[in-house]
Amino acid sequence: MEEVIATIREQVGGGEVILALSGGVDSSVPAALIHQAIGENLTCVFVDHGLLRLNKAQEGMSTFANNMGLKSIHIDASDRCLGKLAGVTDPEAKGKLTGREFVASFQEEAARRSNARWLAQGTIYPAVIESAAAKSGKATGIISHHNVGGLPDTLNLKLLEPLRELFKDEVRKLGVALG
Repeated sequence: MEEVIATIREQVGGGEVILALSGGVDSSVPAALIHQAIGENLTCVFVDHGLLRLNKAQEGMSTFANNMGLKSIHIDASDRCLGKLAGVTDPEAKGKLTGREFVASFQEEAARRSNARWLAQGTIYPAVIESAAAKSGKATGIISHHNVGGLPDTLNLKLLEPLRELFKDEVRKLGVALG
Protein backbone atom coordinates (compact mmCIF):
# COMPACT_ATOMS: atom_id res chain seq x y z
CA MET A 1 0.00 0.00 0.00
CA GLU A 2 2.88 2.38 0.72
CA GLU A 3 4.08 1.92 -2.87
CA VAL A 4 0.65 2.92 -4.21
CA ILE A 5 0.58 6.01 -1.97
CA ALA A 6 4.09 6.97 -3.12
CA THR A 7 3.11 6.45 -6.77
CA ILE A 8 0.05 8.68 -6.37
CA ARG A 9 2.14 11.36 -4.64
CA GLU A 10 4.73 11.26 -7.45
CA GLN A 11 2.15 11.16 -10.24
CA VAL A 12 0.11 14.08 -8.90
CA GLY A 13 3.04 16.27 -7.94
CA GLY A 14 1.84 19.54 -6.45
CA GLY A 15 -1.46 19.68 -8.31
CA GLU A 16 -4.86 19.48 -6.71
CA VAL A 17 -7.05 16.41 -7.16
CA ILE A 18 -10.81 16.64 -7.39
CA LEU A 19 -12.34 13.30 -6.48
CA ALA A 20 -15.79 12.17 -7.58
CA LEU A 21 -17.24 10.97 -4.27
CA SER A 22 -20.48 9.00 -4.22
CA GLY A 23 -20.30 7.57 -0.74
CA GLY A 24 -19.82 3.98 -1.81
CA VAL A 25 -16.75 1.86 -1.23
CA ASP A 26 -15.51 2.44 -4.80
CA SER A 27 -15.10 6.17 -4.20
CA SER A 28 -14.46 6.22 -0.43
CA VAL A 29 -11.43 3.93 -0.65
CA PRO A 30 -9.59 6.00 -3.28
CA ALA A 31 -10.54 9.11 -1.28
CA ALA A 32 -8.79 7.69 1.79
CA LEU A 33 -5.85 6.45 -0.29
CA ILE A 34 -5.32 9.73 -2.15
CA HIS A 35 -5.83 11.72 1.06
CA GLN A 36 -2.98 9.75 2.65
CA ALA A 37 -0.83 10.53 -0.38
CA ILE A 38 -1.50 14.25 -0.83
CA GLY A 39 -3.53 15.47 2.17
CA GLU A 40 -5.13 18.88 1.68
CA ASN A 41 -4.48 18.84 -2.08
CA LEU A 42 -7.49 16.52 -2.34
CA THR A 43 -10.99 17.97 -2.62
CA CYS A 44 -13.85 15.48 -2.70
CA VAL A 45 -16.91 16.50 -4.67
CA PHE A 46 -20.23 14.88 -3.85
CA VAL A 47 -22.77 15.53 -6.60
CA ASP A 48 -26.38 15.05 -5.54
CA HIS A 49 -28.33 14.09 -8.66
CA GLY A 50 -31.68 14.08 -6.87
CA LEU A 51 -32.15 10.32 -6.83
CA LEU A 52 -30.62 9.56 -3.45
CA ARG A 53 -32.35 8.09 -0.43
CA LEU A 54 -33.70 10.67 2.02
CA ASN A 55 -30.83 12.37 3.94
CA LYS A 56 -28.17 10.34 2.10
CA ALA A 57 -26.30 13.46 0.96
CA GLN A 58 -26.19 14.97 4.46
CA GLU A 59 -25.15 11.67 6.05
CA GLY A 60 -22.44 11.16 3.46
CA MET A 61 -21.04 14.67 3.85
CA SER A 62 -20.96 14.28 7.62
CA THR A 63 -19.17 10.93 7.38
CA PHE A 64 -16.55 12.22 4.95
CA ALA A 65 -15.77 15.36 6.94
CA ASN A 66 -16.09 14.06 10.50
CA ASN A 67 -14.91 10.45 10.26
CA MET A 68 -12.46 10.60 7.38
CA GLY A 69 -11.25 14.19 7.68
CA LEU A 70 -11.80 14.85 3.99
CA LYS A 71 -12.23 18.29 2.49
CA SER A 72 -15.58 17.79 0.81
CA ILE A 73 -17.94 19.88 -1.30
CA HIS A 74 -21.62 19.10 -1.81
CA ILE A 75 -23.09 20.11 -5.17
CA ASP A 76 -26.86 20.00 -5.43
CA ALA A 77 -27.41 19.17 -9.09
CA SER A 78 -30.82 17.62 -8.51
CA ASP A 79 -32.82 20.15 -10.55
CA ARG A 80 -30.34 19.98 -13.38
CA CYS A 81 -30.22 16.15 -13.48
CA LEU A 82 -33.91 15.50 -12.93
CA GLY A 83 -34.77 18.04 -15.62
CA LYS A 84 -32.60 16.21 -18.14
CA LEU A 85 -34.07 12.82 -17.17
CA ALA A 86 -37.70 13.89 -17.58
CA GLY A 87 -39.36 11.57 -20.10
CA VAL A 88 -36.28 9.39 -20.63
CA THR A 89 -37.04 5.68 -20.09
CA ASP A 90 -33.99 3.88 -21.51
CA PRO A 91 -31.59 2.93 -18.66
CA GLU A 92 -28.50 3.36 -20.85
CA ALA A 93 -29.64 6.84 -21.92
CA LYS A 94 -30.38 7.75 -18.28
CA GLY A 95 -26.88 6.68 -17.25
CA LYS A 96 -25.26 8.71 -20.01
CA LEU A 97 -27.32 11.82 -19.20
CA THR A 98 -26.51 11.59 -15.52
CA GLY A 99 -22.84 10.99 -16.33
CA ARG A 100 -22.71 14.11 -18.50
CA GLU A 101 -24.21 16.19 -15.70
CA PHE A 102 -21.68 14.77 -13.25
CA VAL A 103 -18.82 15.68 -15.58
CA ALA A 104 -20.24 19.19 -16.03
CA SER A 105 -20.33 19.58 -12.23
CA PHE A 106 -16.69 18.52 -11.92
CA GLN A 107 -15.64 20.81 -14.76
CA GLU A 108 -17.35 23.76 -13.09
CA GLU A 109 -15.70 22.99 -9.75
CA ALA A 110 -12.29 22.60 -11.40
CA ALA A 111 -12.73 25.96 -13.13
CA ARG A 112 -13.11 27.57 -9.69
CA ARG A 113 -9.73 26.16 -8.61
CA SER A 114 -6.50 27.47 -10.09
CA ASN A 115 -4.45 24.40 -9.15
CA ALA A 116 -6.90 21.60 -10.11
CA ARG A 117 -5.05 19.18 -12.36
CA TRP A 118 -6.63 15.77 -11.73
CA LEU A 119 -10.04 14.11 -11.55
CA ALA A 120 -9.95 10.99 -9.41
CA GLN A 121 -12.61 8.32 -9.76
CA GLY A 122 -13.35 5.01 -8.11
CA THR A 123 -13.41 3.06 -11.36
CA ILE A 124 -12.92 -0.65 -10.69
CA TYR A 125 -12.04 -3.43 -13.11
CA PRO A 126 -15.57 -4.88 -13.55
CA ALA A 127 -16.75 -1.45 -14.81
CA VAL A 128 -13.93 -1.44 -17.34
CA ILE A 129 -14.86 -4.95 -18.52
CA GLU A 130 -18.60 -4.25 -18.70
CA SER A 131 -18.09 -1.02 -20.60
CA ALA A 132 -15.76 -2.67 -23.10
CA ALA A 133 -18.27 -5.48 -23.66
CA ALA A 134 -21.14 -3.02 -24.14
CA LYS A 135 -19.14 -1.04 -26.71
CA SER A 136 -18.07 -4.11 -28.65
CA GLY A 137 -21.63 -5.44 -28.91
CA LYS A 138 -20.38 -8.91 -28.01
CA ALA A 139 -22.22 -9.01 -24.70
CA THR A 140 -25.85 -8.10 -24.34
CA GLY A 141 -27.31 -6.79 -21.14
CA ILE A 142 -24.07 -5.28 -19.95
CA ILE A 143 -24.15 -1.53 -19.54
CA SER A 144 -21.53 1.06 -20.23
CA HIS A 145 -20.40 3.00 -17.19
CA HIS A 146 -20.48 6.79 -17.39
CA ASN A 147 -17.02 7.06 -15.84
CA VAL A 148 -15.38 4.63 -18.28
CA GLY A 149 -14.66 6.13 -21.66
CA GLY A 150 -17.39 8.71 -21.22
CA LEU A 151 -15.24 11.66 -20.24
CA PRO A 152 -14.97 14.45 -22.79
CA ASP A 153 -11.72 15.72 -24.26
CA THR A 154 -12.67 19.15 -22.87
CA LEU A 155 -12.42 17.91 -19.28
CA ASN A 156 -9.06 19.70 -18.88
CA LEU A 157 -8.15 17.36 -16.03
CA LYS A 158 -5.94 14.30 -16.07
CA LEU A 159 -7.60 11.12 -14.87
CA LEU A 160 -6.50 9.35 -11.68
CA GLU A 161 -8.03 5.91 -11.12
CA PRO A 162 -6.02 4.03 -8.48
CA LEU A 163 -8.52 1.11 -8.28
CA ARG A 164 -8.94 0.55 -12.02
CA GLU A 165 -7.34 -2.91 -11.95
CA LEU A 166 -9.03 -4.13 -8.75
CA PHE A 167 -12.16 -6.17 -8.16
CA LYS A 168 -14.73 -5.18 -5.50
CA ASP A 169 -13.45 -7.69 -2.92
CA GLU A 170 -9.93 -6.30 -3.31
CA VAL A 171 -11.26 -2.75 -2.89
CA ARG A 172 -13.01 -3.76 0.33
CA LYS A 173 -9.80 -5.34 1.67
CA LEU A 174 -7.88 -2.18 0.82
CA GLY A 175 -10.54 -0.12 2.60
CA VAL A 176 -10.15 -2.25 5.73
CA ALA A 177 -6.36 -1.88 5.56
CA LEU A 178 -6.80 1.92 5.27
CA GLY A 179 -9.07 1.94 8.29
